[in-house]
Amino acid sequence: MKEENINALDEIHKGACMGKDAISFVLDKVEDEELKEILNTQYDDYSKIAKQVEEIYPKYNDDKPHETNMMNKAMTWYGIEMKTFSDKSNSKIAELLLNGINMGIIEGRKILNNKKIDKEVNRIISQYVSMQEKSVEILKKYL
Repeated sequence: MKEENINALDEIHKGACMGKDAISFVLDKVEDEELKEILNTQYDDYSKIAKQVEEIYPKYNDDKPHETNMMNKAMTWYGIEMKTFSDKSNSKIAELLLNGINMGIIEGRKILNNKKIDKEVNRIISQYVSMQEKSVEILKKYL
């Protein structure tokens, strides 16, 4: 069970880091002040999840939780740059973020449905999934 907790925390931490990266890559392209505020709030939510993982991680592993590697960061940045080169609309930005959020929801749900994990790990992952599901509802209006 310890290994499942470590793997679950690593996945959620990577997802939260990827969410923060994606938001930071698109934020300078957003002109709509309301959307900027929403994205800043979502960035803060990802930061809180990452911090929670970092706080409990030492109970399961002496190492640090996994983060997004430089190659994935670069690929995310490049993909966002290419997809927003000719279209920086709110709709395009929401679409890009929703694609990533949906992957995070799927990964979180798979962990919750298929792994035997401690209650505190389950709580953080449930919070992560719930936060992302709320983000979907908020961003859908920008499509």
